Amino acid sequence: MPNLPNVVLWSIPAFVLLTVLEIVSYRFHPDEEEQGYTAKDTATSLTMGLGSLLFDAGWKIPILAIYSFLYELTPLRVPVLWWTVPLMLLAQDFFYYWSHRGHHVIRILWACHVVHHSSRNYNLSTALRQPWTSATSWVFYVPMILAGVHPAALAFCSSANLVYQFWIHTERIDRLPRPVEYVFNTPSHHRVHHASQGGYLDRNFGGILIVFDRLFGSFTPETTRPVYGLTKNLATFNPLRVATHEYASIARDVAAAGSWRDRVRHLTKGPGWQPGTTDRPEGNAA
Repeated sequence: MPNLPNVVLWSIPAFVLLTVLEIVSYRFHPDEEEQGYTAKDTATSLTMGLGSLLFDAGWKIPILAIYSFLYELTPLRVPVLWWTVPLMLLAQDFFYYWSHRGHHVIRILWACHVVHHSSRNYNLSTALRQPWTSATSWVFYVPMILAGVHPAALAFCSSANLVYQFWIHTERIDRLPRPVEYVFNTPSHHRVHHASQGGYLDRNFGGILIVFDRLFGSFTPETTRPVYGLTKNLATFNPLRVATHEYASIARDVAAAGSWRDRVRHLTKGPGWQPGTTDRPEGNAA
């Protein structure tokens, strides 16, 4: 297995530089309609990002053990070559789409992902607002391991996907040329994903590509200016509360449920589900 670079680690200087440049751009070219940066929100995003690095280091141990066990079970092997890496990136992006979509429509998964949507600002620091319970995604990539993709190659593809998504968390870039907008996830598409308006909820789940949203009916173009955040926003910048608030809400609902069936539904239905309501998942509900 060839050594593959740690894409996230190598990208940290670029993350810092681009964030500083964006902050400076707001100082010299302010836009009253754009959210820009606020000190408390940015500090929370950076704290969540640093925390995620620490927690992810712990989560990787059991996940790597499971992946390694499954990799040894399968007789298939995908070599890491110049032409297989793009195919692995494409496969990882496909499974990322379904993982991301699942994290919006299954409440126990949303409890992890809601962290990333909890900012009412939308800037490059928002990309760093990552959860501390990211072990909820690993099962979606099991098919790649069983197909013979080495766990290290999957980690490389996942890191590349994450790094790509950094630059699309901005209001400073308008629409790009139509061929780019049609194929790739762009700032315009991802602004829709982070919006809390009803018509924008649970849309545009793509990582690098937007074509899977177009294929599976979850694409919505940016038409009106997005309002960022949750349908019920948090009244705190406390990182611990940001990281755990939805888990606490689930625990309260499960404790108050009148039956075991409803307790299970509070975990598996959409974030907006309550007994007596239709199963209409609303991924930005809180």
